[in-house]
Amino acid sequence: MIMPTENKSEIIIFKTSDNTVSIDVRFEGETVWLTIDDMSSLFERSRSTINEHILNIFEEGELDKESSVSKIRISDFSTKPTNYYNLDVIISVGYRVKSLRGTQFRQWATKRLNEYIRKGFTMDDERLKQAGGGDYWKEFLARIRDIRFSEKVMYRQVLDLYATSVDYKPKSSESIAFFKMVQNKLHYAVNRQTASEIVMDSCIKACSFRRIFLF
Repeated sequence: MIMPTENKSEIIIFKTSDNTVSIDVRFEGETVWLTIDDMSSLFERSRSTINEHILNIFEEGELDKESSVSKIRISDFSTKPTNYYNLDVIISVGYRVKSLRGTQFRQWATKRLNEYIRKGFTMDDERLKQAGGGDYWKEFLARIRDIRFSEKVMYRQVLDLYATSVDYKPKSSESIAFFKMVQNKLHYAVNRQTASEIVMDSCIKACSFRRIFLF
């Protein structure tokens, strides 16, 4: 039995080379997921045709239904979860309908998945280009800030741990050097600048500000 799951996936926009079709693609579990309606738009075939091919794929044993289908509840207001099909199903349907778009989508999805596996994230370039990214851009910045904050907390814990050492001497040259090093890492985690770079940047801005009034 395929159990419905909560929507915890990432949405990336796929566009065909001629820009005639735009589809929201779900990334989750190191694969991509589309609905029957999505595949109908992608391959320019009727919904019934896509559904028939999917049924044949499972009946012929080409793919395992349990691992190829995910029931995802789109929102808290939806009463019935929606069936999503993974990349293997999408590719198989593309072969059966003899669609060149299937090849184009496979290449795009494979590139995105490799990027996600290698880097731990993939960016929706199209969404960022549209009106400055909108809420997607804000969410992206919020995630970066959250990652930087976690770095800051980690370094704070390192300092606390160091201070509990039996031979801890706060005024020793070793302790001072260590705290300076960690402080720089804290500054860099938050501002992407070390302490000296922050001071230098502030001086440059102050000098520039004074120069404006002198002239």
